[in-house]
Amino acid sequence: MRFAYHASMCNPAFYRPLAVAAESVGFDTFTLPDSICYPEHADSKYPYNDDGSREFLDGVPFIDPFIATAWMASATTHLRFSTSVLKVPIRHPVLLAKQLTSLNALIGNRFVFGIGLSPWEEDFLATGTDFRSRGKRMEECIHIIRGLSTGEYFGWDSEYYKIPRIKLCPVPTQPPKILYGSHSEPGLRRAAKICDGWISAGGQMNELTDMIDRLKIYRKEAGREDTSFEMQVMGPECYNPDSIKRLAGLGVQECIVAFRNAYAGGEDDRTLEQMIGEINYYAESVIKPVRDAGV
Repeated sequence: MRFAYHASMCNPAFYRPLAVAAESVGFDTFTLPDSICYPEHADSKYPYNDDGSREFLDGVPFIDPFIATAWMASATTHLRFSTSVLKVPIRHPVLLAKQLTSLNALIGNRFVFGIGLSPWEEDFLATGTDFRSRGKRMEECIHIIRGLSTGEYFGWDSEYYKIPRIKLCPVPTQPPKILYGSHSEPGLRRAAKICDGWISAGGQMNELTDMIDRLKIYRKEAGREDTSFEMQVMGPECYNPDSIKRLAGLGVQECIVAFRNAYAGGEDDRTLEQMIGEINYYAESVIKPVRDAGV
């Protein structure tokens, strides 16, 4: 089992020392959220909290994940970085491919690309992109990013993207892993059909088991049941060694943990020392016994 640390949109100045601390005690990954703006007026509902409110995001610092990763990677040697998740359809796939390939070429393939659809229609209004076609464009973006990540000439011609044959340089020595974050039926099917893995945004063991079972069915339907597939899970089951053993039995490879309920809102007043203490406590009370048990 691998373990990923989520800093929960803390003081951005803490990211670099937190990454060093996490790597030093056995965390495998540092994962980052994504948000480009906070609209003054919004009607959209958030799908992953109880009341759909967005106020918990007001005034919360979000650094662009590619920039934050480059900064942290320069202070670490083997820690992976990921996004949980980056909103793809509000961005142009050629520019995304350039950022992704540049980053992984610089840091030795240590970035895992976790992607998803933005739940906020306001993100699409702010970037001048169509909200209704987001699912179709998401799938095309995945194919375009994969094609451009090879370093060979690649083009695309569709209703949504018209890209002449171009190539990017440099590209990383390995194709980027693309993991899809969603609990919806179309999202699970998309993850199973065209992605390298899946990311959950929480859930109890029975909910996770149900979604993983469906992913297995959809992967088999797509003829991909024998391909590598990485599953990252966050939620209450990731804080108990016995539950983590059960997750491993379901095929989960990585637990994502955070030590602050970001949905509660309010200022994160934790000090750097407190946050490093949380990292150290989890490493000793969870990571160590899980690994000592050979999970």
